[in-house]
Amino acid sequence: MKTMQKGFTLVEIAIVLVIIGLLLGGILKGQEMITQAKIKNAIADFSGVSAAYHGYQDRYRAIPGDDPNANTRWATAPAATQGNGNGVVAGTYNNGGAVCTAAVEACSWWDHLRRSGFVSGSGPTQPFNAVTGLLGVQTGDNAGGPIMGGFSGLILCSANLPDKIAIAMDTQMDDGVPSTGTVRGDLQAAPNPNLDNTPQAAYAETGTNVYVLCRSM
Repeated sequence: MKTMQKGFTLVEIAIVLVIIGLLLGGILKGQEMITQAKIKNAIADFSGVSAAYHGYQDRYRAIPGDDPNANTRWATAPAATQGNGNGVVAGTYNNGGAVCTAAVEACSWWDHLRRSGFVSGSGPTQPFNAVTGLLGVQTGDNAGGPIMGGFSGLILCSANLPDKIAIAMDTQMDDGVPSTGTVRGDLQAAPNPNLDNTPQAAYAETGTNVYVLCRSM
């Protein structure tokens, strides 16, 4: 005697498909919310550091890192490392890939801001953005020339930004074009790369591209 095998009804299949659709929709929505949060956090980094920089200038009439009176202002051991006061923050935003020390003005920038209470933490260690890229400052190419196709003054850079996040940040803070405006982008070939003086023609959202963004201070 043959046994009848009972399959799923159309209603049961429809219910399963609806549940799967709801689960996928929730996952995708959650991922989008996480991405938007990272965009907001990365933009807040630029705003927060810029406010700290201008607050430091107003209070001490000096540039953090380049401050020639930092060692007497914070003399308690370990005393702050003074800058040379020439108006240039020496060093690069990524410290050339090396660990930051107070001997480099681009690193002591963070120490001065922290000692003054404008930025949380202590020491010259560089902070990270929401996607674990370095945050750092430098003055153009430190030889007076332009960097990223136009910057010659003090800039703040945020590295390792996925293409979707980088494009959204440039669009919200500036003009959405990597080669113009106060925010500029450079395609990365390695994490936390050195900056060059070749302007990036356009962003490309491939899902794998990563950019470093810099903004004029």
